[in-house]
Amino acid sequence: MPHFATHDGIKLAYHDEGDGPSVLFLHGFTSSTDGNWRQPGIWDAVLALGTRVIGLDARGHGDSDKPHDPPAYENQAMVRDVAALVDHLELHDIALIGYSMGAATAVRFAATDSRLRRLVLGGIGGRTQSWKTPTADPARAKLANKMRMAVNASDPTTIEDRVARRIRRLMDARNNDIAAMSAILHADRAMGDAFDPTAITVPTLVACGDEDVSPEDLAAAIPQGEAAVLPGDHEGVVITPEFRDTIVRFLG
Repeated sequence: MPHFATHDGIKLAYHDEGDGPSVLFLHGFTSSTDGNWRQPGIWDAVLALGTRVIGLDARGHGDSDKPHDPPAYENQAMVRDVAALVDHLELHDIALIGYSMGAATAVRFAATDSRLRRLVLGGIGGRTQSWKTPTADPARAKLANKMRMAVNASDPTTIEDRVARRIRRLMDARNNDIAAMSAILHADRAMGDAFDPTAITVPTLVACGDEDVSPEDLAAAIPQGEAAVLPGDHEGVVITPEFRDTIVRFLG
């Protein structure tokens, strides 16, 4: 698997397959290109459209370097990683597809970079104003606290909270580097006051499960945004044929 050095010298891994218009995938927290896109069949379905499909393993994940210091994930580091990969591969006119953490990265990139033709955001939504101060959203603040509980435990069997225990089991099942996961969760990664969804000028699909956050407000805030509500929760929707087929239709 090829690697490249990003803006701060960290080595990141990426997958690159096919020939045609470029489609770049960004995966979610604790996942990878393989887990988020290849295993559910989304990668092959998009490849079958006659595209060049590229997947970035985010810092801290997959086959990329996994720094253990929170500052390594701050100052829009993951957005800058995407820009570095786009520069490295000399890409333009990209369809960018992100899920959850990857969608949060994708939406920031799309608001500041003109090299896109289409954008897909999965697993994010709600009121965009609350993104700038995550603690203002009680549900998000509660989930973030449980995630920190999951990574802070040196012995996972001592985790008493049911949700935190399930999160840690998922991380362990995915062979995550727990110190890297902890660094991400303890980093200051707020969206920032400068984020403006109206700056996204390309057709954008916002797709979420019906048991997850609503995509409606985010889609409405983006000039060419459209929302799709699909069956499933945050973890489950990505493996459904409806999610895959909705992406394929939007790109096709």
